[in-house]
Amino acid sequence: MQNLHRLPKAHLHLHLEGAMRPATLAELAAERGEHPPDSRGFGSFADFGALYGAAARLVREGPRGNLLRLVREVVEDAAADGAVWVEPHLNPLTYEDDPDAALDLLDEVVDEGRRTGARLGVGFGILVFARRHADPSEAVKAARLAADRSGRGVVGFGLAGDEARHGPEPFAEAFAIARAAGLIAAPHAGEFAGPAGVRAALDVLGARRIAHGVRAVEDPALLARLAAEGTVLDVCPTSNVALGVVGSLSEHPLPLLLRAGVRCTLNADDPLLFGPGLLQEYETARTALTLTDHQLAAVARTSLEASGAPRSTVEDAITRVDAWLTPPATSSRRSQDTLTPGTAGPPAPQRERQPPAPRRPGSCASC
Repeated sequence: MQNLHRLPKAHLHLHLEGAMRPATLAELAAERGEHPPDSRGFGSFADFGALYGAAARLVREGPRGNLLRLVREVVEDAAADGAVWVEPHLNPLTYEDDPDAALDLLDEVVDEGRRTGARLGVGFGILVFARRHADPSEAVKAARLAADRSGRGVVGFGLAGDEARHGPEPFAEAFAIARAAGLIAAPHAGEFAGPAGVRAALDVLGARRIAHGVRAVEDPALLARLAAEGTVLDVCPTSNVALGVVGSLSEHPLPLLLRAGVRCTLNADDPLLFGPGLLQEYETARTALTLTDHQLAAVARTSLEASGAPRSTVEDAITRVDAWLTPPATSSRRSQDTLTPGTAGPPAPQRERQPPAPRRPGSCASC
């Protein structure tokens, strides 16, 4: 088995505030004279949403430096997990109501992400998302912001929230704006609304990628369509278990999706709340889901091809994915490439590892 840290990969389904390090959460709370929320203490969807909101508030209501620190650390953690591209999800309207101020915020975030990434060899782009529970006019406003920065750091447009209570139809206009600007349409779907949510994301929103989408496994015709159209599912196994979408890791449908020819990526969703980072999700896919190195390489290749990364970044990384599968036969290199996963790290600091969260009922509508 090859060292999964050395496998080039992209991280595509990651909520920026939900990727905060626990130590950062504690420090930001202490600066305000508060006790940090127990990021692992959710027992229901309401608890989960409240915890996410409490953590995000420390960033959103604090100085801009808090947000930029979070961006730096997200890129550092991506490097520590062997990623060559990271695409965190952000809604600038949760920070700034004024469109010009929101555009300035996006520019600052992109500049900070690119600056940190240049130091660590990680590309950086933003996926702007809309909130299902907000008025659809906010989604249109967010889409226009994203479209204005298409080609200048914003690479995609998403939709997060409770899909069972808020269908996609009110957000069709926002996604039309985003697609017209050349942005990747990547809404959340197929988590709690079942296969119908995935089908609606395709038909109503023009999705090219779907965050989660795992409930598609329940509909063979839909699986066939996803495979034929090349739609990518940005899958988060630990999140799906923690929120009760599947009963256990061993029951996760990722292997079934791959066998059906559906293109999938591996992601961490909200590491602050669920525990594992990107590298741990790859390790879990190997150990709990018994994916082979060839399957893991295919997942990594898909993550690169489906990302908003520049073509040169994608082509170089894919060449390295192929090389990862067939390392040179010299003893010194082979001994490095067959190390136990996670034992070799880059200069960036390692993420604070936590055990996976226990299974809870709820939704990843954390934003």
